[in-house]
Amino acid sequence: MTDFAGWEMPLYYGSQIEEHNRIRQDVGMFDVSHMNIVDIEGKEAARFLRYLLANNIDKLKNIGAALYSCMLNNTGGVVDDLICYRTTEENYRIVLNASTHDKDIAWLKKHITKFQAKLIERLDFAMLAIQGPNAREKIKPVLSNKQALATENLKTFYGIDIDGWWIARTGYTGEDGYEILVPKNEAIKFWDALIDIGIKSCGLVARDSLRLEAGLSLYGSEMDETSSPLVSNLAWTVSFEPQDRDFIGRKALEKEQLLGLKHKLVGLVLKEKGVPRSHQQVIVPNIGEGKTTSGGFSPTLNLGIALARVPFATGEECFLIIRDKQPAVRVIKPPFVRHGKRNF
Repeated sequence: MTDFAGWEMPLYYGSQIEEHNRIRQDVGMFDVSHMNIVDIEGKEAARFLRYLLANNIDKLKNIGAALYSCMLNNTGGVVDDLICYRTTEENYRIVLNASTHDKDIAWLKKHITKFQAKLIERLDFAMLAIQGPNAREKIKPVLSNKQALATENLKTFYGIDIDGWWIARTGYTGEDGYEILVPKNEAIKFWDALIDIGIKSCGLVARDSLRLEAGLSLYGSEMDETSSPLVSNLAWTVSFEPQDRDFIGRKALEKEQLLGLKHKLVGLVLKEKGVPRSHQQVIVPNIGEGKTTSGGFSPTLNLGIALARVPFATGEECFLIIRDKQPAVRVIKPPFVRHGKRNF
């Protein structure tokens, strides 16, 4: 167990390699009740989120639809990344990180005062992530008939409210599955039922290696308040259209684009044995230097991989400084793994 943002969290239950492979090949589950769940309600909830988020909330045409976005500060840095769901015609739900809870709530409260909307922290929910290629099929026996029927045709990046549960087809592993918000008084019973049908629990170490293989950014590593989405492989989460939509950080991003991007976030694959870690120096001959933001061993690929912020002109190869060695690394566009298979 370890302390994580004030929560006592499991690093692993047994073998982290087995836990990782279980998610890639079958199904496993995580207790992610530490995530920060906030409802935004009121007749100007959408107008508030249009201003708050770099991605455009107007993309959520249907109830249940989800959107991945960043909240930016005035200099274009990332305050936090999040998923936003449209829960009714008027209301929305956002799921933010645990480590940024206090500053996120302060940021939301600061800006929502200009709008006819209110913020409700949903402390009444626990949150479980059931992930893996067999997750949706194997979970059916522990869902009610109503829940199983309603989720049968649930699209990716959609959620649905059933009997006070919010069941979303989202995740942080690169695999299919659900993230389920369960009323706290029902969570232990649900967890035990999942254990009883053979879905095993997994810890933070496997969660991190899975998201790294999937090329998914981690707040505080690939992005923070000093780096913009444009240099964090998250330009796709920024909606500059329509041009008259004002959002926090827009002017800074437009200026950054105008001046030309100096860095980019890439994937690195070691060509020899070794395990890269975060904050290691990257050498790009005749161009400059960069740094790894995350790194580790890939159980799926059986080799070392990393995400790194490097000079924008970096090509297909560079060198990584690991202790007193400088192994050559291949530069790729993440993800490293898609649907359990090598992606490069």
